[in-house]
This record gives sequence, structure tokens and C-alpha cells, in this order.
Amino acid sequence: MENLWAPWRSAYILTDHKDRGCVFCHAVKDSVEEDEKNLLVYRGQTCFCILNKYPYSGGHVMVCPNEHTDDISSMSPDSMVEFMTMIGRAQAVLKKEMTPEGFNIGANFGKAAGAGIKGHFHMHIVPRWVGDVNFMSVTSDARVISMALNDVYKRIKCGMDSMYGM
Repeated sequence: MENLWAPWRSAYILTDHKDRGCVFCHAVKDSVEEDEKNLLVYRGQTCFCILNKYPYSGGHVMVCPNEHTDDISSMSPDSMVEFMTMIGRAQAVLKKEMTPEGFNIGANFGKAAGAGIKGHFHMHIVPRWVGDVNFMSVTSDARVISMALNDVYKRIKCGMDSMYGM
């Protein structure tokens, strides 16, 4: 049997996650100077865009409301407009910077639907390429992400800043 080494995951595994609160709320409440550490690539008035720390594929981003809510219907009309606009902007930046051949865009509401972070609603934008799911996913329940997270952060952040300002 071969080993797949993923030492970057040890920081997550060794962290005490009890009482840490919402990862999205922490990221948006931290200072702008902490954005790279938090993988936050764009701040709007009522929503923000953040890279997924454990992506399905390189460039996997999420759009979240600043407000901690698990119910999309509780968002104000202005927040809803910015939320949907930011999803479109994130997709446009990913298209330009990553040149994917397709996208999955969606959300999971509640534990039964597969929500990993149940209390803070968010939308996933996942760039896809033909053949990005290969034998590793099927035979060993593992994904191979061919892009370093910090490199992807710089590309997406630069793309968001140049296309939409910050």
C-alpha cells in the first residue's frame, strides 16, 4: 500500500475545535491584514468570498453573508442581490484565472443535506475540468488537488481585486 502525504492537514487535525465558533464569522470579523491567513479573497458590503480550505478541486470558493444565518430567506433584499452578484463575479474570476471547463455551484442546507458548516449559509463555486475525478477518488476515496492553496489564493485574490476592486 502506498501512502499519500498531506502534512498541511495536521494543523487542522491538531487544533482543538471545541468552542471555536463559526469559521466564517471569525474570518470576516478578523482584520483585512488576516485575509490571506483566513483565505478570504473578497469583502463586499454584506457578503464575502473565501477559498475552501479543503477544496473539491483547485479554485473551490464559497460566498457567504457577513451575518451568521443558516436560512437564506432571512437575508435582506440588498444582501441577497450582493450575494448573487458575488457568485457571478467569483465564477467570472475563476473562469478567467483558472480556465475550467465547467462549474458546480450549489449549497447544502442542514446536516441531512451534507452541510459541513451548518450554522452559516454559504454557496460553493467549484471549477471543474474533464478528467478531474479520476481513479484516486474511485479506488482510494482520496482527491488529488494539483494546485497549492496559497498559489490559488494569490490568483483569485488578484483576479477579484483587478476585476472588481476592493
